[in-house]
Parts: sequence; C-alpha cells; structure tokens
Amino acid sequence: MPEKKIDLTKSVYELCQQDPAVAEILAELGFAEITKPGMLQTVGRLMTIPKGAAMRHIDLTRVRQAFAARGYEISEEDN
Repeated sequence: MPEKKIDLTKSVYELCQQDPAVAEILAELGFAEITKPGMLQTVGRLMTIPKGAAMRHIDLTRVRQAFAARGYEISEEDN
C-alpha cells in the first residue's frame, strides 16, 4: 500500500484537493476555518500549513505528528 504524502510547501487548497482528509485533520488541530464555506477557495489558495500554523499559534511539530500518526510522509522541500 503506497504511503500518503503531504508537501508542506503546497497551499492548503492544493493539499485538500489532492486528499480531502487533510481538511479533516487540520480542523481537528484547530484550523476550524477550513470547514467554513469559501475559506478553502480563498485563503486556502494562498496559505500553506506552516504559515497557517504560525498565524494560529499552533505548534508545527504537533501538526507534523498528527499527519505522521495518520500515515502521511511529510515533505518540506523548499524550492
């Protein structure tokens, strides 16, 4: 079974389009706005998970651990 991957340099919108479970995980972590209509279409297109975590004062280590616990391989390549 291929491992799920998440690239933290991509926008939240891109990640949620690739895998809708990403939105659920983010909402559980405190990114409640992700579930509001239109937020993913607007702010989500510009926001990355690290930027959002910084704005919401959510520890990025906690975010990484949550995705890892659900079987995601985390990529953070800065191009």
